[in-house]
Amino acid sequence: MNDANPMAAKDFYKSVRIFAEVTKPWEPHLSYETKPDERFDLSLVSQRVYGRRDEFLTVMAAAGMDMFDQPMLQKRLTLPNESQLYAMKRSAGFESIADYRENFAPTWGV
Repeated sequence: MNDANPMAAKDFYKSVRIFAEVTKPWEPHLSYETKPDERFDLSLVSQRVYGRRDEFLTVMAAAGMDMFDQPMLQKRLTLPNESQLYAMKRSAGFESIADYRENFAPTWGV
């Protein structure tokens, strides 16, 4: 995915990764136990957690993966909830949902 801000995806990934590493069990977040059928389909985790397949980069970052085609180990993921995810996207200037993008940039940034 090309982006008007080439650092946006990297900044977003880093934000989610840090969130997944430092969030305590009692703090607001989504917890998800991955399943065997999701090993090679991060978008399936996204669908089950967020109700859409667009958040595969969020899943990838939370799982600590550095390549999309890398098999995901079965484990418990710490993911941001919808409001936390929205704030992280805004902060990074990144949007994963195609309907919210135009001319290689988030439409909400206009």
